[in-house]
Amino acid sequence: MKFLKDNGLTIMLIGLSVATIVGMLLTGWFVSNNELAEHGSAEIGLRSYAFSGHFLSSLFENWESEFLQMSAYVMLTAFLFQRGSAESKDPDGPSKVDEDPAAKAGGQDAPWPVRVGGWARSAYSYSLGVALASLFVLTFLLHLRYSAEAVSAEALMHGQPAVSMMDHLGSAQFWFESLQNWQSEFLSTAVLVVLSIFLRFRGSPESKPVAAPHSQTGD
Repeated sequence: MKFLKDNGLTIMLIGLSVATIVGMLLTGWFVSNNELAEHGSAEIGLRSYAFSGHFLSSLFENWESEFLQMSAYVMLTAFLFQRGSAESKDPDGPSKVDEDPAAKAGGQDAPWPVRVGGWARSAYSYSLGVALASLFVLTFLLHLRYSAEAVSAEALMHGQPAVSMMDHLGSAQFWFESLQNWQSEFLSTAVLVVLSIFLRFRGSPESKPVAAPHSQTGD
């Protein structure tokens, strides 16, 4: 079907996301109930676990780092370069992504904000980075909320008081959770940028053509 061919990448990625979230939910439920049993507490059902701090904190912790990586990558590649990388604009040559959208305002196939102009076109010009950064902020806050909930639940099992979100925001535990993911996202992006200088994957738009010289920048 044409729909499957045109949208196969998105369908596959969403399918893999759902499958791995389900796997994370089931294995996390098993781990959580083991911890509860060790403390002499009653086990919880799968539905209750799905809305628990233990599960949602881990889920949003990972989403947060991914949206940070993507938003930083989109914004940094707008003005920083890596010569020879398929993931960079050419520092010596013009790029189509730098073209003034006002020059295309008369195009019938142009997105409506480009045709309308003014604030709509200006906002649309940076909408991808803004959307990804907004998703990062949202998932950061959700991670903070449910991480505080998970820490509070653990504290209560040990007869200690619960913690507030603001207290948890200043804790080493919260920042350890965040930074352990952030560093891996920045490192993996740097590795991709550098490896794409020298290595190829035929057919992928993330790779330069197989016969392209190492010095060629962009795809």
